[in-house]
Amino acid sequence: MRIHIKKIDDDFKMEAVNEDGNSLLMDASPDIGGHGKGMRPMQLLLSALGGCSAIDMILILKKQKQEIESFEIEVDGDREKTGDVSLFKTILVHFKIKGKVDKDKAERAAQLSVEKYCSVAKTLEPTAKITYKVTVN
Repeated sequence: MRIHIKKIDDDFKMEAVNEDGNSLLMDASPDIGGHGKGMRPMQLLLSALGGCSAIDMILILKKQKQEIESFEIEVDGDREKTGDVSLFKTILVHFKIKGKVDKDKAERAAQLSVEKYCSVAKTLEPTAKITYKVTVN
């Protein structure tokens, strides 16, 4: 796996491109000289957690023949300064699902994703307590 990152303005705006040519923009926050023209790296980490869990859950629910009409996730993370860095200490992943989806199956899929399958969750696990909530319809 390889990501290429290139600075594209005079400050902190950067473009990250993966091996398939897909890209996203990153920038620093305005309080350090960025312009808010892209996601900040720690926001991308929360996005990665949400995306990883979404893929797991959708795969699990599809295998169980659940009919998903819409699927959304909100990820809230709280950071704590530890020395020179601010690490995530608590993260809440809220899965919002609409459709003909059994609540118990959705809860189990969320549990399996966060606690077993999601590599991003496992990466964050040593420093952050990750909890989740599931809302169906």
